[in-house]
Amino acid sequence: MKKIKVLQVGCGKMSKYIMRYVYEKNGEVVGAVDIAPDLIGKDIGEVMETENKGVKISALENLSALLESVQVDVAVVATMSFLNDIEEVVRLCVKKGVNVLTTCEEAFYPENSNPILYRELDSLAKAFNVTITGCGYQDIFWGNMITSICASMQRVTKIKGRSSYNVEDYGLALAKAHGAGLSKEDFQKEIAIYNDMTDEKRQEMMQNKEFFPSYMWNVVGWLCDKLGLHVLSMQQRCVPVIADEPIESSTLNMTLPTGAIRGMNAIVECMTKENIVLEVECIGKIYVSSEKDENEWTIYGEPTTTVLNSSPDTVRLTCADVVNRIPQVIKMESGFVPTSRYSEPTFVVKDFEERL
Repeated sequence: MKKIKVLQVGCGKMSKYIMRYVYEKNGEVVGAVDIAPDLIGKDIGEVMETENKGVKISALENLSALLESVQVDVAVVATMSFLNDIEEVVRLCVKKGVNVLTTCEEAFYPENSNPILYRELDSLAKAFNVTITGCGYQDIFWGNMITSICASMQRVTKIKGRSSYNVEDYGLALAKAHGAGLSKEDFQKEIAIYNDMTDEKRQEMMQNKEFFPSYMWNVVGWLCDKLGLHVLSMQQRCVPVIADEPIESSTLNMTLPTGAIRGMNAIVECMTKENIVLEVECIGKIYVSSEKDENEWTIYGEPTTTVLNSSPDTVRLTCADVVNRIPQVIKMESGFVPTSRYSEPTFVVKDFEERL
């Protein structure tokens, strides 16, 4: 039986689970790349905390040669949070005829934040007959779970969601995207600059590929696409979360002093033509010992319904969603396709082949 062959791009904290889950579904990791000197040259088994697999982690600059030397069905890109930052890697994989699945949060629904680059990559993927898709935790817990609840209701007036996660669990790129370690002045310049921005200014930044959304911005776009809603207006506000006491951060490799920024609360509000309001927020921060992940959504209407996920294992749920989506991305039509346009997510029991 032919095994699905996966290339891992980014061998940080999440790849430990992604690669292990690939093997557990009877797939095979045929290559891996990273930029960290302490990872380059290691067998991927060391990252996975399993036996060696005979696959060494290569430097990112060797990606093109690696794609030439091994057969790859899907590249899993688990590196950065914004589409601009993964563009070069995605383009390279696509031009080699390789499908791309990515944990890049903006890639979940980039059409409403970086439309120019989205269309460029969509056209490129169609030209090379491959698929690009962003997925992860939001695919289920901020997306399909919410739309499934809506499908059980007669009337919806508002969708309100709130989710929190520890940025320590994901690596440096995500921590920086949440302003962890920034001064208040730098947070205002780099992140809060988008707060309550006019539509005209936002559109100008989007056309120049300069708009950097919070994660919930793209989730709202995904929800509206999946539910058939039409956006009239959207706003986002990013509020810093301040440390009340010194906090150790292994990701930032420092101790944050009292008064430092340890993350942010991103709030997105959307009004639709159908008079359904979306108010969603995500809180990403370096946790103190008493804090834990939570995910709570209320869909108001008839009947009003609330769902609460207490202490979800957000990292492993992210990685499992990516791996379970692999057979679907292989079968999907070519282009840059958000999971809002896929069939419902499915569980791979033990072997990828059962879903092909």
